Amino acid sequence: MRAVVCADVGSTYTKAAVVDLDGGRLVGAASAPTTVGTDVLHGLDAAVGAATASAGVGDVPWYVCSSAGGGLRLAVIGYEPLVTAQAGRRVGLSAGANVVHVAAGRLGAADLSALRAARPDVVLLVGGTDGGDADTLTHNATRLARARWRVPVVLAGNVDVRDDLYALLGAAGVPVTAADNVLPRIGVLAPAPARAAIREVFLRHVIGGKRLSRGSRFARLVRAATPDAVLTGVEVLADSLGGDLAVVDVGGATTDVYSVLTPDERAGGPGQEVAGTLWRARTVEGDLGMRWSAPGVVRAAAEERLLDAGEEGPLAAAAAVRAADPAFL
Repeated sequence: MRAVVCADVGSTYTKAAVVDLDGGRLVGAASAPTTVGTDVLHGLDAAVGAATASAGVGDVPWYVCSSAGGGLRLAVIGYEPLVTAQAGRRVGLSAGANVVHVAAGRLGAADLSALRAARPDVVLLVGGTDGGDADTLTHNATRLARARWRVPVVLAGNVDVRDDLYALLGAAGVPVTAADNVLPRIGVLAPAPARAAIREVFLRHVIGGKRLSRGSRFARLVRAATPDAVLTGVEVLADSLGGDLAVVDVGGATTDVYSVLTPDERAGGPGQEVAGTLWRARTVEGDLGMRWSAPGVVRAAAEERLLDAGEEGPLAAAAAVRAADPAFL
């Protein structure tokens, strides 16, 4: 039997599954608390050991994804809030990021302070369609260079100035990766190159930078941010089924919604979204979860008038217990 281990190091639990590649079967599974307080490898090794033992397999390849330590925190800086900044945000979500900050226009001192306060792991710097406005993108790249910015930047704006700005940021010591424009033309969203670049930066800089493990083994094992891996799986499943698909993933901190839709031939006509339509997408509700964000579920239910009289109090108390102790069962 050709088997592999698929493991997800989550914010609360680490899950491992053993898959028989020849038979296409799940032959073993186990979970263990994520050991962020010590070394995430402790929980990962425990989960994989239990899963492989239950499957009766020995040394097999591992495929690991991770959202531990807050996952991938992304800031987006664009030209205009309803166009390139929005396009960048959608691309960031599709790359498996938690978009913690969105800014648009020319960065000033207050904007730079707000960006630092958001503590992003990666900055997605976009702006201008290809051949369009380049002044704002140039200003913002120059501002980051002069500020001695050291958080990795993915540069995915107007290609006319990409090479010059890449050189400018690199010369200033900014860790920078260049990608094709996320919005090459109005209404045309091209997420794949920037999504791949964000994944590369996540693996090269973020995993090791979070100090989740004392050695380098964990960084070598991780292949993707968990939401990025899930969206890839949803894409494969949709292609196999040959139709539209939506998947809802209710986690401890966030609720992710993944969708793969058939492109609408009418999308290029009147009324199209200027920021483009992402046909293979992920959206996230950061305050809806079953553990860390359990109180947000109760608040949302109350706001939507889904609760009967007398339910909100007990549910709020139960949610508070889970938020205070995410390992509670």
